[in-house]
Amino acid sequence: LAQVDSCSTPRLSRAQRALTAQQQQPTNQLVSAMPKKGAAKKVEEPKIEEVEDEGEVDESGVEPKDIELVTSQTSCSRSKAVAALKANNNDIVEAIMQLSSS
Repeated sequence: LAQVDSCSTPRLSRAQRALTAQQQQPTNQLVSAMPKKGAAKKVEEPKIEEVEDEGEVDESGVEPKDIELVTSQTSCSRSKAVAALKANNNDIVEAIMQLSSS
């Protein structure tokens, strides 16, 4: 059997206590930083500019496959998909969520 240095055992206990205290500290800070009931902040969503469903749409800066995916998932027009993608910095998920909620 290996011998354990008697001096290292108290250090280990102190280290364990310190680690436990550190692990609990962030939880306490998170709880105290939570907003109170009824204090919810309204997050402003990017607005989709009104577009006509007919005619040419400026698709510059938007990938055609992204447009197809958004239109297939939301059953919206191609122009609305382009506008949503542009309003959400080409973030497909955000564009789909925005079109689905409106």
